[in-house]
Amino acid sequence: MAQPEHYDILVFGSGAGGKLISWHMAQAGLRTAVVERRWIGGSCPNIACLPSKNEVWSAKIAHLARHAAEYGTKTGPVSVDMVKVRERKRAMVEELVAIHVRNFEASGAELIMGTGHFVAPKTIEVSLNDGGTRVLAGDKVFINVGSRSAVPKVPGLADAGPLTHIEALELDHLPEHLIVLGGGYVGLELAQAYRRFGSRVTVIEQGLQIMGREDPDVAEAVREILVSEGIQILHATEVLRVQGRSGEGVRIAARSASGETTIEGSDILLAAGRIANTDGIGLEAAGVALDERGYIRVNERLETSAPDIWAVGDCAGSPQFTHVAEDDFRIIRDNLAGGNRSTRDRLIPYCMYSDPPLGHVGLSEGEAQRRGIAVRVAKLPTSVVFRAMTTGETQGFMKVLVAAADDRILGFTMVGAEAGEVLAVVQTAMLGGLPYQTLRDAVLTHPTMAEGLGFLFGKVPARSA
Repeated sequence: MAQPEHYDILVFGSGAGGKLISWHMAQAGLRTAVVERRWIGGSCPNIACLPSKNEVWSAKIAHLARHAAEYGTKTGPVSVDMVKVRERKRAMVEELVAIHVRNFEASGAELIMGTGHFVAPKTIEVSLNDGGTRVLAGDKVFINVGSRSAVPKVPGLADAGPLTHIEALELDHLPEHLIVLGGGYVGLELAQAYRRFGSRVTVIEQGLQIMGREDPDVAEAVREILVSEGIQILHATEVLRVQGRSGEGVRIAARSASGETTIEGSDILLAAGRIANTDGIGLEAAGVALDERGYIRVNERLETSAPDIWAVGDCAGSPQFTHVAEDDFRIIRDNLAGGNRSTRDRLIPYCMYSDPPLGHVGLSEGEAQRRGIAVRVAKLPTSVVFRAMTTGETQGFMKVLVAAADDRILGFTMVGAEAGEVLAVVQTAMLGGLPYQTLRDAVLTHPTMAEGLGFLFGKVPARSA
């Protein structure tokens, strides 16, 4: 092995947490290197969060155009140009990558493009994308290698060459019949988008409901919305085997309580969970242990089993959201400066960008029941919110959980227009420890979707005597 090049800071992966660590450390005057295989800035700006929401928005425009007559605007036949959809997405990605490159240059962090693997503690050998090899060693090492789509062990599935979200966002044509394996957040976002572009879409979910971790009323509200747009959703359905080739024609044998059936389609989209990119990168040579699921084992300070090595983001088992990876960075930054921050008790919000979207923060009803936490529950249909009446976006509802013994807000869920923005209002109140009456009695702008919070919190049952 060649003599390693020495750095104060070595970052393995340039995703949300890794890039922020590298920029911060380099700006602090520490010699910093970042090893990135392909996606500068990680998956979010390249192949995941932002590109998918870009195409989801294009799909919404197509949907609105088809329904324009309902709002008094007459149009002719509506068609979708998937090449243009892809061009719009690619232009945004190129701009985002350029911004990241400029940030690396401005920070002083060295961005090294290549495939890395550990060859010794805190030492990475990199096969450079443009040829050659470098060996890098760091006083402190941060692993941020992300995750990828899982491929279920179904006979014939891997050989069928299924799409993942990466390939689905690069299509320049419409699948005639897209079969989505998995009823989670990514699968449902893309299922609705491609249905709105014009594809026939079938979702196959092995569990009893889509979005398995959501309360049944939430999952049912989303299911009704998707079905109303013509998406076929099969629950409690196991895929037995796959024949054919995605893009050329596939046959899926599936089994449910009603028996075995065959589903024919043109393309398959895999959306059945994710696995960490921890295999084949030499973690054993670094002394970094994995958990039983293949994620890097970390403590509440994101420290691994090896001294002076941390892990952040998906590969560390953190909730798989960009905003969580960014908070992983803040925890490490503050702790290295003498703080004592922890991943425990974080109030983590999330959204699914279906239309209308789903937003959630804090406890769900199911979680409260499983943990034996007594709560008061209030619900409000979106249809009674004045803003929704003006726009016609009346699908869904708001739901809040308030502690039974006091007036703390413990959880909030919304299926409805602008759910992510309304969610932020409730999250802020929760972070501030405000009693629910503060939002109930607040002077909220009329007519906004957030105005509905006043009505929602007005429905919270009184405390038991």
